[in-house]
Amino acid sequence: MTAVFSHGRLRLYLLKLLDDGPKHGYELIRLLEDRFLGLYAPSAGTIYPRLQRLEVEGLVSHTAAGGRKTYDITDAGRAELRQRAGELTALETDIAASVADLSSLAGEIRSEVRGSVRDLKRELSEATRQTRRARWEPPAPPPRPTSTAGPQAELLDELDQRLAAFTVEVGRLMRARQFSDTQLRTAIRLLDGALDGLRRLLR
Repeated sequence: MTAVFSHGRLRLYLLKLLDDGPKHGYELIRLLEDRFLGLYAPSAGTIYPRLQRLEVEGLVSHTAAGGRKTYDITDAGRAELRQRAGELTALETDIAASVADLSSLAGEIRSEVRGSVRDLKRELSEATRQTRRARWEPPAPPPRPTSTAGPQAELLDELDQRLAAFTVEVGRLMRARQFSDTQLRTAIRLLDGALDGLRRLLR
């Protein structure tokens, strides 16, 4: 749960959303996700226990139809909203600030991912060009089997170093921040695409 909803503030915001009209749990999750521009969405395990607690306290009620519960605020719930109007105003301000921070972070991550993809594409394109040029060069004399040293060994060492540095950098980025499921799935697809490109290149 995002820090802006600590200390029972999510409970207050659920009352505010229900004050706009009856809703089922999934609608409340989607409304919260929309409020955070898709950068945060509470889980069902976060929302439904709080709705049950609000119902026990008499602040909301529910009706069931088609296997789905629809929640509505009660008069007692509206009275609590009126009593906590100042807290609700402060919460709205904090949510706006949190959304701005999350949007900025998402922009930074998108820029980093685009830069990494451009660098990887550039390196793969250069490797492909070098491979194509090598195909048109006359065959080199067979290497002497007396030594494994030489340019190829140096290139293999450089490739190992690049792979190690790449792994370390990805690990650093992953430890630096918390990412959403969508961002992690995108990163996995990028890595899979890079691996497929290398497989095609080195076959």
